[in-house]
Amino acid sequence: MILITKTVTFCAAHRYWQAAWDEAKNRAVFGPCANPHGHGHNYRLELSLAGEPNPETGMIIDLKDVKAILEQTVLDHLDHRFLNQDIPHFQTTIPTTENLVLYIRDLLQPVFRGARVHRIRLWESDDLGVEWTAEAPCSA
Repeated sequence: MILITKTVTFCAAHRYWQAAWDEAKNRAVFGPCANPHGHGHNYRLELSLAGEPNPETGMIIDLKDVKAILEQTVLDHLDHRFLNQDIPHFQTTIPTTENLVLYIRDLLQPVFRGARVHRIRLWESDDLGVEWTAEAPCSA
């Protein structure tokens, strides 16, 4: 198995707020992340695809195709958005980085052919990120 990794960046804002809780509990649990106008991040997304090179092309997948898929599937959808308001999923799910990486996984898994989504790393800052990794061995 070979992994190829493509990195892209996008900007988005979010607010942590649990609707079932009162304001005091939201502020106690989420602190400034519960502020009404939210806060933003310059996210860095690393997508790793697994597979074996095609014997004719020598590639698992053409990297220009990976870039185009990421632009159409993730960046056009999430870049410069207030996640809580602009993305229906996050109107009922708190847009933590953990939930965002799972959302991105669900967007990306169905669209790749010849390669399998193996790992997604999502960094919300230089020193804080979340990683999702496929549990099963990869076979493209």
